[in-house]
Amino acid sequence: MTSINSYQRHVDDEQLTGVLAAAGIEPNRLASRVELGEASYNTAYRIRLTDGSGLVLKVAPDPSMPGLSYERDLMRTETLFYRTASGALPVPEVVHADFSRALIDSDFLLMTELPGGNWYALRDSLAHPDRDRLRRDLGGLVAGLHRITGPEFGYPHGTTSPSWRTAFLGMLDALLEDALRWQTPLPRSVTQIRQLIGANAYVLDDVTTPVLVHFDLWPGNILLHNGQITGIVDGERAFWGDPLAEMVSLALFGTIEDDTAFLEGYGDIEFDDSARRRLALYRAYLYLIMLVEGDPRGYSGPDRESLVKLTSLQLRKALTELQP
Repeated sequence: MTSINSYQRHVDDEQLTGVLAAAGIEPNRLASRVELGEASYNTAYRIRLTDGSGLVLKVAPDPSMPGLSYERDLMRTETLFYRTASGALPVPEVVHADFSRALIDSDFLLMTELPGGNWYALRDSLAHPDRDRLRRDLGGLVAGLHRITGPEFGYPHGTTSPSWRTAFLGMLDALLEDALRWQTPLPRSVTQIRQLIGANAYVLDDVTTPVLVHFDLWPGNILLHNGQITGIVDGERAFWGDPLAEMVSLALFGTIEDDTAFLEGYGDIEFDDSARRRLALYRAYLYLIMLVEGDPRGYSGPDRESLVKLTSLQLRKALTELQP
């Protein structure tokens, strides 16, 4: 396997034959394969079989490549998410997953292809009533996801804890250490961020049941087809945590309180002082991820500069909400 860029991988014909055989698929059933260019971290291939069915092969970056602390074992997390959430969400079926790095020198996941295009790409074609209906439908789906509970809080393949405060502070501390390691410019110092988070951490004790949180439910990870939600993908950032944490990516660069249609589908959320502080904590965490991840990946260019500017502004707002 060779690198296309610092993270993208190339799967050759021999390796693909081995993947299909490991999944119980005769290699002569392969009709075509196309690399999906929209992936920026993993490498993905759309595979078409001779019976017309479709699969997606997702390959993790070289494990020796630099990354954030939480990014270890992301493919395992995504596999677990699909298998666990399959009764609640329209997620791909896991056909085969391999973490031995014997067939390919990276973790990989072979799954069914779901119909449709991503909501973000289709957003301008949606009429307002359709958009509201879909947001209500999404709210109902996410409510079902959050009825799935786990044994402890935290990343499934990381350090877990019976305490959400302990787990979340550990997740955040690892991310801030990444920011220091990569010297990521932040709107406030790491010391100031730690102090603000620590001063508000008591509200995390209000969360006592770990639920399955996708944590990346922006429109680009939601598939639509014939006016319906047909897929929820990219569950690699999932963790066991507070259901409120889900709301920050669902309202990326905004606030979930403004999404009336989604809340109608999801059910009542009491936005009391504890909830608002927790939402600010989770917004800070997500925007920190978005800022720090670009450094080990070497992101650059005008689009990245615009995203950094917007994300830094949103991080600053979240931290301001945590001030006394």
